[in-house]
Amino acid sequence: MTAVPAVVLLSGGLDSATCLAIARAEGFACHALSFAYGQRHEIELRAAEQVARELGAAQHRVMHIDLAAFGGSALTDRHLAVPESPSSGIPITYVPARNTVFLSFALAWSEVLGAHDIFIGVNAVDYSGYPDCRPEFVQAFETMANLATREGVEGAERLRVRTPLIHLSKADIIRRGLVLGVDYSHTVSCYQADQDGQACGKCDSCRLRSAGFAVAGVPDPTRYR
Repeated sequence: MTAVPAVVLLSGGLDSATCLAIARAEGFACHALSFAYGQRHEIELRAAEQVARELGAAQHRVMHIDLAAFGGSALTDRHLAVPESPSSGIPITYVPARNTVFLSFALAWSEVLGAHDIFIGVNAVDYSGYPDCRPEFVQAFETMANLATREGVEGAERLRVRTPLIHLSKADIIRRGLVLGVDYSHTVSCYQADQDGQACGKCDSCRLRSAGFAVAGVPDPTRYR
């Protein structure tokens, strides 16, 4: 019996690796999709390639787009510093419309594959406060997807945007991933990781990741500078 296809957004970080492992455990043939979008931490793409291979993705594609051309984020504009202390409001590391763009590419690929499930590892508990990680955004995108596509209009089955991590703490995500065989030492979460994948230990993503391992009560395998 042929496995049902699903598109899984894969950044190479902790959350997306866990999301891929969950999709695989549910029996999907996982088509992993990553983006080289002008991010300063492009080393995460090497991690994504390794994670996709280790977790048995049916295929892994990297799309090249240039969100850095617009700027507006410390992740794509090297003139802006990555904050190393907590800030109020939406942080400067938010990339304008990033998840909207990523999900749109995933939606296009899902139509071609005949997939009705798109997995994205957004989280609304231990996260940086990005507006495109909220359940309201995901629900709105799913509604749009079923209005804007041939499969959504003519198909017998609705398109679904799956967010298995959205209500989990970082510690719970880590525990879930370890049960499913995720090797977190091969993931990169740091916003300013160096070319060897070593993390700064100071940015918001590093702080959330480190705290997650501490609360989960398991050793943090992250390589810090």
